[in-house]
Amino acid sequence: MIDLRIADDVAHVTLRAPERLNALDEQALHGLDAAYAEAETAGVRALVLSGEGRAFCAGRDISGVDPRDDDVIGYLGGLVAPLLQRMSRFPAPTFAAAHGACLGVGLGLLIATDVVYVAESAKIGSPFAALGATLDSGGHALFLDRLGAHRTLDLIYTGRLMTGVEAVTAGLFSRVLSDEEVHEATTDAAATAALGPTAAFVASKRLVARIRDERLALWESVELESAAQAELGDTDDYREGFAAFQQKRKPRFRGR
Repeated sequence: MIDLRIADDVAHVTLRAPERLNALDEQALHGLDAAYAEAETAGVRALVLSGEGRAFCAGRDISGVDPRDDDVIGYLGGLVAPLLQRMSRFPAPTFAAAHGACLGVGLGLLIATDVVYVAESAKIGSPFAALGATLDSGGHALFLDRLGAHRTLDLIYTGRLMTGVEAVTAGLFSRVLSDEEVHEATTDAAATAALGPTAAFVASKRLVARIRDERLALWESVELESAAQAELGDTDDYREGFAAFQQKRKPRFRGR
């Protein structure tokens, strides 16, 4: 169900249940958590998340769920939320290639990833009205922040799904590409990041998270940037970057 491959300092995590559009049950969530833990232990310098088959991830696998005794809090609060938090804190740049259905928990996986490239075929929104359920896994926060209250509730009430082009135009994700190009472009971006000053990238990742989550004002952000820059001054990559600039050569970063 969850495949992890590590090559050239890049972890490739793939959802492999194409027969059910990579919908996630409890076992798959545990497997995904374990894959991220293993990649972190291996010290990779970038990570790519993708889904096999016709969709990235259609959300939770509810094929065997009885709503009368479903432990919603146990699934969403006990399994999904901790996984998304682990993903968002991963100590290296993370990328996702998204195509087809990207719904529910599948959307949450994208929200917890640093950079998301979506295919034109991507379907993003809130189809839960047909289930008598509501959007979860961070979808409300993402849509409200990028789309505003009216467009968010329009998507929820109507169940209309956005295309990849619409999602990127609205600022939900990074880039839109054809279905044929999206995986290669995502992998190339991760490979490039893995060769870069990843300690500096992670510093920016943490700054962005704090500014977003704590709603920091401009001058608070500037103070945090200065502190981060001072810490980076003690890293090998910082010194290598300055030396390469002064010697007019290409830097050789090692992520430390």
